[in-house]
Amino acid sequence: MVVRRAKAPLSDQEVDEIIGMLLRWGVVLAAAVVGFGGFWYLVRYGTTMPDYHVFHGEPKDLRSLRGIFSGSAALPCRKIIQFGIVLLIATPVVRVAFSVVAFFLQRDRAYVVITLIVLSVLLFSLLGKH
Repeated sequence: MVVRRAKAPLSDQEVDEIIGMLLRWGVVLAAAVVGFGGFWYLVRYGTTMPDYHVFHGEPKDLRSLRGIFSGSAALPCRKIIQFGIVLLIATPVVRVAFSVVAFFLQRDRAYVVITLIVLSVLLFSLLGKH
């Protein structure tokens, strides 16, 4: 009796291509959002003279995800720039999450466990209390 193993839904090459596409489009999207925010910032504040005598850090609403996503509908340019940076940071996290799904579909338990550990460390470091 010959036991045939079912073909994996995704081959290693297909997984690599999807991961490459995720990383490429994540970076392109993040760059486009930051570029738009930077352009909008220059349109609104490009003619004002900066005051470098006193250092002012980022306001509290730009230091958290809740602050970036809440606020006025007028599309504040600094929030758009911060959102682009969040997209850039989220790109490799999405890549690792996709890897978990791909390894699960390929029935590779060891890599699923290892990748889940990596994903949990990433999420804890990004979302944990500091």
